[in-house]
Amino acid sequence: MTYLETTAQLYAEAAKTPQVGLCCVNTPPLQFPGLHIPEIMQQMNYGCGSTVHPTELFGEPTVLYIGVGGGIEALQFAYFCRQPGRVIAVDPVPEMRQAAARNLQLAAQDNDWFHPDSVKILAGDAFELPVSDASVDVVAQNCLFNIFEPDDLQRALVETYRVLKPGGRLIMSDPIATRPIPAQLQQDERLRALCLSGALTYEDYIQHLVAIGFGQIEIRARRPYRLLDTQHYNLDAPLLLESLDSVSFKVPLPEDGACVFTGKTAIYAGSESFLDDHAGHLLQRGIPLAVCDKTAAKFSLQFPQDVVITDSTWHYNGGGCC
Repeated sequence: MTYLETTAQLYAEAAKTPQVGLCCVNTPPLQFPGLHIPEIMQQMNYGCGSTVHPTELFGEPTVLYIGVGGGIEALQFAYFCRQPGRVIAVDPVPEMRQAAARNLQLAAQDNDWFHPDSVKILAGDAFELPVSDASVDVVAQNCLFNIFEPDDLQRALVETYRVLKPGGRLIMSDPIATRPIPAQLQQDERLRALCLSGALTYEDYIQHLVAIGFGQIEIRARRPYRLLDTQHYNLDAPLLLESLDSVSFKVPLPEDGACVFTGKTAIYAGSESFLDDHAGHLLQRGIPLAVCDKTAAKFSLQFPQDVVITDSTWHYNGGGCC
């Protein structure tokens, strides 16, 4: 049995019998006015973070959600995209598609603004998305791509890039590892299916996105997720996994590399405002300017005395140098 077959079997069982916190830390769902989430959806909240970021859902976009789960994030996306068929949910597991459809019917009873037809549930997987090229504004996935082995991850990211419109956004929430996960854990199919052994380091995760061609990446959140201890996982030292929420934009890749925003700011400490003639960055004395990591590194080298670079907050939400 391959790791993908193990994963499908695991989630087919979870669709029939909800398992709270099956693989991920079960957190209360985001609350919005007039949005009521059925209890069964909350029990089937199989994700390590959230891909529902209101700032990326303006203008009632078309959203393609990969891995419908219990339907909770499909419902939340529909809250912002209130036109029929604007939310497309794709899942390869028949039992999960059926469970999500039932849950959305329940949601319609408690939300007068929602009709189940608002969410189109399709059979399919991340490697062959059942939509045409450049047809959606947002692709989202929560705690799925970390399961994939490197070649499959590459295939999935290429597919997301294909279906996104120019300027579209890939919103992801995945576990990452604070150091490389040992090979014996990576090869454990059940641990991989449980989102515990397939995680990449932050650096490798971002590099995969840049290699596909995403020109701008923004980190929305980074927080502790799970600790793999020495007793249960045969490790020499405990290994911390973190949850990373990110938004990657299908914009041209700059010649000097992608702009990755992690919450750094640059503050000019000189006597007057400073203008970076090459890139057009205007630093006003004493006022923080959000900058990507690339610009932060450049300023640190060029102006070590005049520009203060703050640490990454890992909670960046737009409005920066690029």
